[in-house]
Amino acid sequence: MERGNFTRVHEFILVGFSDVLQVQYVLFTVFFFTLNISLLAHMFIILLYTFSPNLHTPMYFFLANFSLIEICYLSSTCPKMLINLLSHKKTITFYGCALQMCILLLMGSAECYMLAAMAYDRYNAICNPLLYNNIMKRVTCIMFVIGSWFAGTIVGILQTSLIFSLPFCNSNRINNFYCDIPPLMSLACTKTQFNQIMMLITTLIIIPGPCILTVLSYGNIIWTIVKHHSAGTRKKAFSTCTSHMMVASLFYGSTSIMYLRPRSSYGMNEEKFLSLIYIIIAPLLNPFMYSLRNNYVKNAFKKLIGK
Repeated sequence: MERGNFTRVHEFILVGFSDVLQVQYVLFTVFFFTLNISLLAHMFIILLYTFSPNLHTPMYFFLANFSLIEICYLSSTCPKMLINLLSHKKTITFYGCALQMCILLLMGSAECYMLAAMAYDRYNAICNPLLYNNIMKRVTCIMFVIGSWFAGTIVGILQTSLIFSLPFCNSNRINNFYCDIPPLMSLACTKTQFNQIMMLITTLIIIPGPCILTVLSYGNIIWTIVKHHSAGTRKKAFSTCTSHMMVASLFYGSTSIMYLRPRSSYGMNEEKFLSLIYIIIAPLLNPFMYSLRNNYVKNAFKKLIGK
């Protein structure tokens, strides 16, 4: 349908990673097993929290909600990516693309705040143990979770509405394996300065604040442990905090680079590898770094199996 000089786009082509069939089969195999391991690990955490009363603490409440976000996050992009790896027609409908973007932005924004809430919880548990129960009350934890989802919903709806109100006429080929803001803006046949400003403002609101809170929380945890705990405890704490900060840095760092780059670099192949970090690699590492190595989780699993 023509509107002036613009042609309405009804579907987009997701370019993906490679047109070589053998490479696509290899990538499908790797991503298929990676996705299933991630989903099973996150579902395991949710089920273990649900059926283990001794894990009904703020820490595991956040971890269970974090796993729910990760499941939705993975489910928004990875199934379509796997289908396209085995398909000759790598397309997604206009409204399917909008829905995928909205869910992805919602979950990604909620994850930023949930990571900060988890770090803040650990800070209070270690640095303010006597006040911990008063600070991290049940209602406070619920408000943190609701706030994370609310912020994510606002970002998802706002950014998706702004992007899909643009006319697309340059092309319908998205140089990535999912629908995201930068590659779609590069397809617009009108000025996108307002969209770029809004994306910059949203990114600066969503990422730096939670990232700084996360770093400060773990920094204070490490300082407290250095001052008041034995060498053995310090070693274990350093290992735990380092692994948590490494995974958080992967997520915060890759998303910051993705959304704070100049428009001239949109459509470059680096986008695909940055996307892999925060869409596939980070969700795979999170359950192992935050939960599955924990002795409380292992003991809860043994008790559950014993029942």
